Amino acid sequence: MDQSGKSEFLPGFWYAALPSEELRRKGMRRQRLFGLPLLFVRDGSGAVHALDDHCPHRGIPLSDGSFDGWEIECCYHGWRFSCSGQCTAIPSLTPDSSVNPGRIKVRTYESAESDGLIWIYKRKSKEPLPPVPFLEKPSENYTLQVLSRTMRCEMDHGIIGLMDPAHGPFVHQAWWWRTGKSIHEKEKRFEPIDYGFRMSAHNPSSNSAAYKLLKIYGEPITTTIDFVLPNRRIEKIRSGKFWYSSLAVVTPVDELETRLDFVAAWNVFRGVPFLKSIQRYFGSKFIDQDKRIMEKQAAGLRDRPNLMLIDGADTPAKWYFQLKNAYQKSVEEGTEFENPIHEPVTLRWRS
Repeated sequence: MDQSGKSEFLPGFWYAALPSEELRRKGMRRQRLFGLPLLFVRDGSGAVHALDDHCPHRGIPLSDGSFDGWEIECCYHGWRFSCSGQCTAIPSLTPDSSVNPGRIKVRTYESAESDGLIWIYKRKSKEPLPPVPFLEKPSENYTLQVLSRTMRCEMDHGIIGLMDPAHGPFVHQAWWWRTGKSIHEKEKRFEPIDYGFRMSAHNPSSNSAAYKLLKIYGEPITTTIDFVLPNRRIEKIRSGKFWYSSLAVVTPVDELETRLDFVAAWNVFRGVPFLKSIQRYFGSKFIDQDKRIMEKQAAGLRDRPNLMLIDGADTPAKWYFQLKNAYQKSVEEGTEFENPIHEPVTLRWRS
């Protein structure tokens, strides 16, 4: 199992950068992703732009300057740049200067917003942009919520933690979810999908109290869980016309820190007072449990111990590394990606 700790960037994908609510109109925000210092701004019309957070003059962070909603001004010498990165003014220039500000540009990145998250796409060429990730919402009326955390852990371990089916009875013990004594044998069918795999539609775990609440609708309950490169876990729960969908992504800030962004949308229990606050409380508890265990593991991994992935519960983690390696190989060789998971598989484990 790879212990390099490197947070490899996989080209050809959108990455979640920060929640939309953290960037106000005419505001700017410095954010590191993959070790790159980035500057996000929201212009006066509400559109989001992403730029390299360095002034091309002397390298000072542009985020230390000011932004009026249309232009960024460097705090060192007052150089100004449009949201597209174009230099628009250099105050120190005299009329007879040969320097042309129009030929000076800050590097920019494609950005977009979807489901309460700001996404970034780092192009290596002029390839067409893929669709921006979005959360499937089967009806028009729904509630949306975003929760985010930073974790002191390496990207790959954060990602395989998302898909790990066996940690629940130990990490997520709570009266409102499940107990350590609720462990029992499970059998689930998995199938390949584009750039990932799916835990096929099934009845949700009978030992999780939160799922049991959906029984009040009197309809069969099914859940489907997808993992899609580079870092996305999507869960869809249905009970007749009622549903709950969630998207979780782990994105590296640098080699030692990652971001966990969790988006949930639902149309269940909409008449319950303060439901969004209740969901935020319990959702935060759940995510904080994952954060704590990931950081405890990271402390142990600093010693570079030998690791193993076993069959059954760890098979999805093995698939992740196979998918990642197959994708990297296809990029390096310029060939079409071939999913290493070729056919449906049934896995068994206890949790």
